[in-house]
Amino acid sequence: MTSLLGQAVLAAHLAVIAFNVAGLVVIPLGAALGWRWVRARGWRLLHLASLAVVALQAALGRACFLTLWQDGLTGGGRADPLIMRWVNGVIYWPLPSWVFAAAYLLVFAYVLALWRWVRPSARR
Repeated sequence: MTSLLGQAVLAAHLAVIAFNVAGLVVIPLGAALGWRWVRARGWRLLHLASLAVVALQAALGRACFLTLWQDGLTGGGRADPLIMRWVNGVIYWPLPSWVFAAAYLLVFAYVLALWRWVRPSARR
């Protein structure tokens, strides 16, 4: 049961990563192509908040809470299903934590800059 929950956390983690990365590309692309939905304030706030959490955790030297939950649920080193091992290999890279902290802070700075370059819609 805990392995299944661990897989569910991994799936949620992957969805959050996809959302964050997609926003980094879709916002400026959508602005250039005239897609009005990329300026939707709620969507943009969710994207900003999600990346703020990532950057804050990295700046504090902490692992992502989703990573910690998954590790706690799956036992960390047990033999996981093939797809779970593959996804883990895509998500988790064997680099020093300062590399991730620097990258996440740069990405967050980029997202803040997107608020200036591609302004969200005004509140109604």
